Amino acid sequence: MSLFATKRSLSKELEFTSGNLPFYMKWKKIFFLLFIFISIESVAQSNSQLILFKIVTTKSEVVPFASLKVIQGIQSIAEEKITDSTGTVSFFLTPRMEYTVQVSSINHTTFERKIVINDTSHLFIFSLENRSKTLNNVVVTGTKPLMRQEDDKTIIDPESLAASSTNAYEIMEKTPGLFVDQDGNIYLSSTTPATIYINGREQKMSTADVATMLKSLPPNSIASIEIMRTPSAKYDASGGGGIVNVVLRKGVRIGLTGSVNTGLNQGKYGNQFAGINLNNNNGTLTTYLNLQLSRRNSFEQISTDRIFSRDSLLSQNAFTKYPASSYYAGYGLSYTINKKWEVAYDGRLSANTSANRSTNNSQIKRISDGTVTTSNVAVVQNKGRNYNVNQGLTLKYKLDSLGSEWTTDASVTYAPNKTDQLFNTAFLLPQRGQQTGTGTIDNELQFFSAQTNLIKKWKGKITVETGIKTTNVLFKNSTIYSRASAYRYKEQINSAYLQASKNISGVIFKIGSRLEQTSMNGNQKTPYDTSFTLKRADLFPYVYISRSLMKIAGYDLRAYLVYRRTINRPAYDYLNPFPRIVDPYLFEAGNPSLRPQFTKNYEANISVDERPIFAVGVNDTKDIFTQVIYQPDSSRSIAYRTYDNLGSNKETYFRILGALPPGKRYFFVAGAQYNHNFYQGLYESKPLAFKKGSWSLFTYHNIKITKTTQVSLNGFYRFNGQLQFYELSSFGAANFSINQQLLNKKLTVSASVQDIFLTNGNEFTIHQGSVNASGFRKGDTRRFGLNLRYNFGFRKKEENSFLNMESPEKVN
Repeated sequence: MSLFATKRSLSKELEFTSGNLPFYMKWKKIFFLLFIFISIESVAQSNSQLILFKIVTTKSEVVPFASLKVIQGIQSIAEEKITDSTGTVSFFLTPRMEYTVQVSSINHTTFERKIVINDTSHLFIFSLENRSKTLNNVVVTGTKPLMRQEDDKTIIDPESLAASSTNAYEIMEKTPGLFVDQDGNIYLSSTTPATIYINGREQKMSTADVATMLKSLPPNSIASIEIMRTPSAKYDASGGGGIVNVVLRKGVRIGLTGSVNTGLNQGKYGNQFAGINLNNNNGTLTTYLNLQLSRRNSFEQISTDRIFSRDSLLSQNAFTKYPASSYYAGYGLSYTINKKWEVAYDGRLSANTSANRSTNNSQIKRISDGTVTTSNVAVVQNKGRNYNVNQGLTLKYKLDSLGSEWTTDASVTYAPNKTDQLFNTAFLLPQRGQQTGTGTIDNELQFFSAQTNLIKKWKGKITVETGIKTTNVLFKNSTIYSRASAYRYKEQINSAYLQASKNISGVIFKIGSRLEQTSMNGNQKTPYDTSFTLKRADLFPYVYISRSLMKIAGYDLRAYLVYRRTINRPAYDYLNPFPRIVDPYLFEAGNPSLRPQFTKNYEANISVDERPIFAVGVNDTKDIFTQVIYQPDSSRSIAYRTYDNLGSNKETYFRILGALPPGKRYFFVAGAQYNHNFYQGLYESKPLAFKKGSWSLFTYHNIKITKTTQVSLNGFYRFNGQLQFYELSSFGAANFSINQQLLNKKLTVSASVQDIFLTNGNEFTIHQGSVNASGFRKGDTRRFGLNLRYNFGFRKKEENSFLNMESPEKVN
């Protein structure tokens, strides 16, 4: 009860009730049942045995640091470990149970075999064949699926997408099932943007800053992309739109390896990049360094017609050019102290410069006779400098051979951003000279996060996870136009979670809950006081159920049911109330009165052999906040863009996916998703009811023409889409690439075309309240590219001093 008493003391002004039951009584039952569930199952008897696996070559030489995955045949429960320097690894397995063992190692062929544990077989020795006899040619040729399902997350292998991309942002645009809008938001199942993580750490940045960071990441720096549409209680509750976790590569191969890569693509303007990646691994110490220089340029054109009175139409045609340069360094090391302890340090440094220039031609004319009454040309120049410094430290302790571990992680981010703005408006009709002004926007973000997580596994196949976390955000903003503004924002979130998973008669249950205490404080004293304070505490339950349905032609068909409650807190740029000029007729400002929005997500999905094929779900959101456009009473020709809580939204979605597994000459993924939204609330103090449904198609195809030549085609198409309250016309993009390996597969040359048919632009309309506008938006999306990557490696000669053991089970 002390936990709930503490929770009440943190926010005395809040009344926690649910129906007629007090809040603490409702959630006390949940935690009580959870602890009973854990205590009963943790003492369950198990006859699991310790089984050793030894990996050798056909010449009986040990294979250290090979990856060995054991999959339980009926329940598809997978556990993966790395062999030690003697090529040995151990698992606790159940007798008379069928398992599938998968072994992979660099420069060796991939191995897979089914085994059955009996009372006499305690050691298995598997032999791997050498893939190449050249030690300095480090090449991975094993086939991996582009997408696979692992518990409650989908894992994307971006290797084939990276070959034709110039940065990580382009990989996101090409990933099947991800939708990236023109503003840099990334969407999964919902129309609420996903939260972006890097190496399991949330990035507390604005959408524009996250997009800039992804554009500075080298394309081959990503090891995998983890998509969590309904993340478990282990993750922050601020994932209403799901989580996209970008896992960066680290040195995992024995010896010194690396790659040199360069590339470019050309549309109306061009992008260029060059970089080097170095990894060194001697078994206990792993270090890596990733450097990249990139230059980017693109454009965006937006044309808008807005009726702001009965006989007045504002027509605008804006063209913006976005030149930018990025300098990136990623580095880190991990040290295995002993068989129990491991420590890792990683860091990222990036510097970005930009010089955007926007030219906007505006005309106001009478609708009745087309007479132009006002005409002007506005030019806005923004010169920006952005830096991002991120440092992280991780300490891991392995409790046992079952996979139990204790992990502690801390990271700090410092990201200053300064923009100098110059705007000039030439008034052509009526003619009255020019109006010139300057402005400076100075932002500074400081973010600190620390967490500790414990995963405990018992022989009875129960797993308990618990942990605590604290995050602290400090955002400072000073804006100077004709007047000065100073804004300061603090956010602290303290959280704790507990969840447990257990396989009961072939059904996997994972039940948990997360408690988060939120403290938000915004302070603006200049030019007027818009200070606000928010303190509250909330619980976020999570339920996950999975079971195998049947086997079809040897493939395991598995069903999943997931429920979670989440929160979306307004970001600092949503809250800053000082207006920022976009053009003479539009400005944007934050809303310090925004309230957090809460979402309940229900999803049922089915996968085949770890590959998702079908899902249906509902997102029920209260106090939804979205971008809106209002017209002030002082001037009907002026509009301002802000964010507001509009009421509730019920979103129903359906997703289907089909794939031909990799391994043969042809492999493909194709899917479709339908989203239907129903908004209910108030807009400009008037009742709002808005319904909209849209289909999205996405696909990926890969054809192996020869052993060294591959052709890829990927793309998406969205029919009558929706972006907040904007209704969009149909749009999409098709991308093509061909990859050729040369010089004994060490050199990869990739030629590509993005947005082949120039279809990634759309018309839009918005008819809400007093706002009645339409237009179209397009960018520099059709691009022709050429990428080069040269892999190199110097592997240390492996010594074999391990005495071979006799074994009743030796598989060749």
